[in-house]
Amino acid sequence: STGAAKAVGKVIPALNGKCTGMALRVPTPNVSVVDLTARLEKPAKYEDIKAAVKKAAEGPMKGILGYTEDEVVSSDFNGDT
Repeated sequence: STGAAKAVGKVIPALNGKCTGMALRVPTPNVSVVDLTARLEKPAKYEDIKAAVKKAAEGPMKGILGYTEDEVVSSDFNGDT
């Protein structure tokens, strides 16, 4: 488990203890990445999942969760608030 994966459970208490992660080296001290794999209770389309994550990033999780479809690297998120 990684620090970023553990943080998911702190930010989203309903996921506490339900997430594991793998370490990915991110060459910036203030940017983290989570490679999230989820088992859903019912089928969902990829586009619907992306829309839900984007909605959360722009709404209740703004400033905590980021969403982009741009080709970026970790340093692109330096200073992102």
